[in-house]
Amino acid sequence: QVQLVESGGGLVQAGGSLRPSCAASGSIFSINRINRMDWYRQAPGKQRDLVASITTSGGTTSYADSVKERFTISRDSAKNTVYLQMNSLKPEDTAVYFCFARTYATNTYWGQGTQVTVSS
Repeated sequence: QVQLVESGGGLVQAGGSLRPSCAASGSIFSINRINRMDWYRQAPGKQRDLVASITTSGGTTSYADSVKERFTISRDSAKNTVYLQMNSLKPEDTAVYFCFARTYATNTYWGQGTQVTVSS
């Protein structure tokens, strides 16, 4: 019912910035019922970890300790899009970044991921 498409990843030098986005499309009914959207990341050989989250009601955000003060999650309700502003990037931030959404009915959706590579 909902498709999530990430974009905006790429290659950047350490200390640089990227702003990947996650656009939701599909059922308007389902999109309107999304109550939380997250960014996860998975580096080669490692587990998929939660990076940041935002609630659609109230816009409450939370972050993994490793990205606090560097990453900012935001949303544009009119565009059904969530962004992840990543500043002061480090090589250890290199990973595939996945968008995740959950509805009030606890339905969940995953994007296909966008590659972020940070060189030293």
